[in-house]
Amino acid sequence: MIRKLLASFVVVAGVVTAAPAFAQDDTVNVLYAGSLVNLMERSVGPAFEKATGQHFRGYAAGSNKIANEIKGKLRRGDVFISASPKVNTSLMGEANGDHVTWYVNFAESPLMIGYNPQSKFAADFKSKRWDQVLQEPGIRVGRTDPKLDPKGAFTVEMMTKAAELYHQPDLVEKTLGAAENPAQVLPEETLVGRLQSGQLDAGFFYSTETSDLKIPAIRPAPELQAKASYTLTILSDAPNHAGASSFVDFLLSAQGRALLKQHGVDVIKPTVTGNVQAMPPSVQAVIDAAQ
Repeated sequence: MIRKLLASFVVVAGVVTAAPAFAQDDTVNVLYAGSLVNLMERSVGPAFEKATGQHFRGYAAGSNKIANEIKGKLRRGDVFISASPKVNTSLMGEANGDHVTWYVNFAESPLMIGYNPQSKFAADFKSKRWDQVLQEPGIRVGRTDPKLDPKGAFTVEMMTKAAELYHQPDLVEKTLGAAENPAQVLPEETLVGRLQSGQLDAGFFYSTETSDLKIPAIRPAPELQAKASYTLTILSDAPNHAGASSFVDFLLSAQGRALLKQHGVDVIKPTVTGNVQAMPPSVQAVIDAAQ
């Protein structure tokens, strides 16, 4: 009974430890940006398992949140996929724990304004400029925490630019309120569900989310462009380094890149930052093949 209770506690706590059960040879633990949850859990993960016979175990959250958990030794993983290179930089170097020594930029996804087609504000999004609709009384807007998620930071950045472009000095205050406004800020992995269930009228999403889930969306003017720049790396203390290499090889392969495109992600030429010598030869080979 005690063993069962202990096992239950570990599962409920959600903290991945270095326990022997974690480092199963055929399980690859992938920590990834919450905007990719549908892509990873319904497409890439199953396809990877089918192609390799290995097991995919994913954990989705805001990129900064995951980085903080890695730094605080609250979570371990084999592969880390972030929505911003800055997050990787925060894990590089001795002062930051040397958790990351290299990373690959492999895809992008522009920030969009998505809305619920059943919302009473849906018609306005079709007839008015989006920033005007976001200022209407009673509209419920969702976004992520700028401190925990790059998308949240991009949202504030984009609205600040919009205030200047549209000559509305108080636009940020009227649409977002405080940076961490509790009436709007939600965990990244729950934002889409809140919109689809009708709890939100509109929100800020990457194109991979709006395209993948058929969410009506508006692309801001080019001058306001903000986008996710997806990166991946194998964490320095990855318990399953071989499995991590296998997953990265798959994601950067022609099959993996095709899956990304199917889910509305803009695939780009892979570029490496950091210590290239520390990168597995197989990863370098698949990057060369993708050029």
